[in-house]
Amino acid sequence: MVPVEERERIRRAYFIEGMSIREIARTFHHRRQLVREAIQSPGPGQYEMRKPRDAPVLGPYRSRIVELLEESERLPRKQRYTGRKIYELICTEGYTGSASTVRRCVAQWRKEHRPRQVFIPLEFDPGADAQVDWGEAQAMISGEQVVVQLFVMRLNYSRALFVMAFPAQKQEAFFEGHVQGFHFFSGVPHRITYDNLKGAVYRVLEGRNRQEQRSFIAFRSHYLFESFFCTPGQAHQKGGVEHAVGYARRNFLVPLPEVDSFEALNAHLLQSCREDMERRVKGQPLPIREALAAERPLLLPVPQRDYLCCATRAVTANPYSQVTYHTNRYSVPVSYAGRQLVLRAFPFRIEVLYLDQVIAAHPRCYGREQDVFDPLHYLPLLDQRPGAFDYARPIRRWREQWPPVYEDLLAHLRERWPENQAVREFVGVLNFHREHAPDRVAQAVRMALEYGCAHAAGVRLCLRQLLNPDLLPAALDLTEHPKLLSVGDQPVELACYDQLLGGG
Repeated sequence: MVPVEERERIRRAYFIEGMSIREIARTFHHRRQLVREAIQSPGPGQYEMRKPRDAPVLGPYRSRIVELLEESERLPRKQRYTGRKIYELICTEGYTGSASTVRRCVAQWRKEHRPRQVFIPLEFDPGADAQVDWGEAQAMISGEQVVVQLFVMRLNYSRALFVMAFPAQKQEAFFEGHVQGFHFFSGVPHRITYDNLKGAVYRVLEGRNRQEQRSFIAFRSHYLFESFFCTPGQAHQKGGVEHAVGYARRNFLVPLPEVDSFEALNAHLLQSCREDMERRVKGQPLPIREALAAERPLLLPVPQRDYLCCATRAVTANPYSQVTYHTNRYSVPVSYAGRQLVLRAFPFRIEVLYLDQVIAAHPRCYGREQDVFDPLHYLPLLDQRPGAFDYARPIRRWREQWPPVYEDLLAHLRERWPENQAVREFVGVLNFHREHAPDRVAQAVRMALEYGCAHAAGVRLCLRQLLNPDLLPAALDLTEHPKLLSVGDQPVELACYDQLLGGG
């Protein structure tokens, strides 16, 4: 190949100095054909394949690959044939070539048969638009690596992000993510764009029409924003939040955060969102924080009362004083067994109501067929049936966690009192958990054992001392009873004891 410098010398000699092709070839020692090529083009010519290369190994399978690719185009978008899968299929039919050759063939076919996507640059007004989407990530929670669902809301003008993690993509989590996002941005965008997620859309109809979930309509009515749903399969219509999901995963959750609970994880994500405000998005004139400050006055106001983000169900407490939600059983006080109740399922907790009174609250369980107990619910029944104490499942689970001093108290009571009476006295001590913190009750039990008053009344007395350590009993005023003033100061007369023993 002739360097471009030599081509330039040839072209100058021909066009400027007027030399003939023969003279140039003789002077510069080049073939005449090369001189003609340099005169026609200042740069080296592009290689053009005149006929396809022979592919003796792949050739017999090209038609089969095209057949599979045409079939793939009719399959659901997320379940189409990959180049690797096509390679595996034709290997079973006798292909012995490499996987890279098959992948190149697949890529070439798709390049020729799929339309090239072209997008229009968009610009949004302050406060007008936001986008919402879900994504998956992983985190270390209580020492276990778990998959979490990320709710992501992005304001289109300022590019501000809000990210919150949930155990599952439930509708109540979808609503809670919105509510916390509105508070984070201090306002509600006028329009929010979604894909056709089940939390909002019950059924996709023809064109832009959607049959929306009634609960979503009520939620939207509470905050008065408009909703816009993307065309199915056209995720680029909310490309900003699609990118934001990956951005949050890479920047907020790498390395994997190690936390004790979802509450701690969401505190970490919230702080990450605040720190991200200092970022300046490429191509934008202002940092995110300044752009959001300009956008906030144009957002809709957040209502004074938040929407109740929960699923509500009518339930009946079974004979074991439990109500069931999504196969999991949650305890209620035994006095409500058999009654009609109302269960409210929030993203992270379960509440059970009788009329308008919350009678039980539990952390929400996302497993299946699990029992979630509050042992205090069963104490009145154990007071009636103390023989069931050692076998009651709620108590057995509690015993795995309560302080060792409780076992010392129980053993002390059983040594000195009859079994049933000892258990009832111990149940009376456990009842103090209804009004006092667990650490304080354990401290009172420890004090009662030290003072030699290890029973329910003694523990109650110790609790009072802990609550009011400076409260001393008032001194007795004996001015009206002068005979009693010397009580405790007079000398001991042992003769009275002899008189008592003699029957005097």
